[in-house]
Amino acid sequence: MATIQEVAQKAGVSVATISRYLNNPAIVAKETREKVEQAIKTLNYEPSMLGRNLRKSESRLLIVLLPSISNPFYTEVINGIEDTAIEKGYNILLCQTDSKPEREEIYFNMMKNRLADGIISMDPTVDRAKLIEIAKNFPLVQCSEYDEEGIITYVTIDNELAAYHAVKHLIKIGHKKIAMINSGEKFLYARERKQGYLRALNESGIPFNPDWIFTTDNLEFDAGRQAMKSLLGKSEIPTAVFAVSDILAIGALKEINLKGLAVPDDIALVGFDKISFSNMTQPTLTTISQPMYQMGSMSVHMLINKINGKHTESIILDHELVIREST
Repeated sequence: MATIQEVAQKAGVSVATISRYLNNPAIVAKETREKVEQAIKTLNYEPSMLGRNLRKSESRLLIVLLPSISNPFYTEVINGIEDTAIEKGYNILLCQTDSKPEREEIYFNMMKNRLADGIISMDPTVDRAKLIEIAKNFPLVQCSEYDEEGIITYVTIDNELAAYHAVKHLIKIGHKKIAMINSGEKFLYARERKQGYLRALNESGIPFNPDWIFTTDNLEFDAGRQAMKSLLGKSEIPTAVFAVSDILAIGALKEINLKGLAVPDDIALVGFDKISFSNMTQPTLTTISQPMYQMGSMSVHMLINKINGKHTESIILDHELVIREST
């Protein structure tokens, strides 16, 4: 592989001129620029991106924190992040925290040691105090998740309003016995979606039954099955269920089918996220659609603006209730 010295010799210019051309071609005189370009082409020279980035004190790398790569919700968000990052000349490093503080610390240290230019956090379990500390000193945005106090810039949807719309739909089609499958209320989105559920019931004069809220330990398929199993074991069975994720809803659907009940005739079902699997169930799943790709793309734009020292504002995107066969 040709060296920068060989390119300089071939073009008849100094190494410094080659360096200036590689960093900013516009500042090099046209005649000289043409000589350099010809030499690079002839020698098939490829500049070291690592060396270039070190000289400019940048890595062109963005860290993306997420709790689990297995959750299909993140797939489309990551697609938006990666497509936009590559378009802007950045690469991404997907970092699965598995909700472990020691893993978070590894990735935060990468940022502190300037091995990455910024962080996009999608992990609802991340240590808030550490996240705020990082955000005060380094470029960081939150995607889907966000800080209630507005200290960290974020892009998300209105979870409370989205849940409200989901439950209002069930009420509109005649349901009054509506259960909720939620995740742990240590998560902000879980608290907000519960608020939307309760607001819809209260607004319609439907009494709240605490027995009809099941809180899961995670957002996995089996958790949805166990939640539905518990709800079906109650003395009074709900006629509709709102689940805070499509995976939980799909697990619930499996359990309903195993018990010989029909959706939506016996129990109506609404999920949340509109992951690709939600259109593959039988029946297809009514769900809240989050603009996942757009969320990922916008988070990159926001982060790059921060990297470049520009002011950024948090963004709340629109959601959509997608009505399918399960209601």
